[in-house]
Amino acid sequence: MIGPRKKTSNERMQIAHSIAQQVLAKYGGNVRAIGIYGSLARKSDGPFSDIELKCVCHQLEHSYSYEWTAGDWKAEVNFDQAEVIIEEAITVEEDWPLTNGKFFDLQPLYDPTGFFLELKDKAATVENARFKEAICKTIVEEMYEYMGKLRNIAVQGPTTFLPILAMKIAMTGAMIVGLHHRQCYTTSAQVLPEALAMDDQPHGLKALAEMVMTGNLTNPQQIIAACENFWQTLLQWTAEKGYQIKCSKEIPW
Repeated sequence: MIGPRKKTSNERMQIAHSIAQQVLAKYGGNVRAIGIYGSLARKSDGPFSDIELKCVCHQLEHSYSYEWTAGDWKAEVNFDQAEVIIEEAITVEEDWPLTNGKFFDLQPLYDPTGFFLELKDKAATVENARFKEAICKTIVEEMYEYMGKLRNIAVQGPTTFLPILAMKIAMTGAMIVGLHHRQCYTTSAQVLPEALAMDDQPHGLKALAEMVMTGNLTNPQQIIAACENFWQTLLQWTAEKGYQIKCSKEIPW
């Protein structure tokens, strides 16, 4: 294993087509569609990017994937039944802005019935209520817990976890902003700058995200102050947008 090594987009596409032909040769009529996703599908791949494919099958007991390397490049092929991938495309979770972009970017290598176009249409027409629910769920399940950890550290230490916690809070905040705009990020490396480019966001996100992106994470008090400021502006912003967090002293079932 000596890679990854530089490859051009054309070379990467040739490898993708070769993999698709091998899949068709092995699984034949059970294959409904094969497509590429990720940076190669978006035509934004770099010289060391990997190759990602989805194979949609007519019949499949369970979803699975293969990841392997040829030494100088790496590939991944995901195998799913049509019903499973459709359900995934219309599901909205916290990481939707980062994970579901593939359903909009998928480029067919083999798609005789236009399945990927149908999939894109379904992904684009998810009702707003699902995004609202995902935002409220993320605030309760992720952000509230992160702020508890932050305040514990502020009281009793240790401060060594603060830089990682600041990154988690900033990234989760960016996910909330992406959900609000129903916009997917191109790649994990671009989540924070792309979130800051969106018009509507909590005011405190910018300072925290810039602190994370510049690596200015050595001062514990500055980190705590930036996270607390973001949390307060997030609560104000969500209230203004109608994202109501239900609080209850009773078990909610």
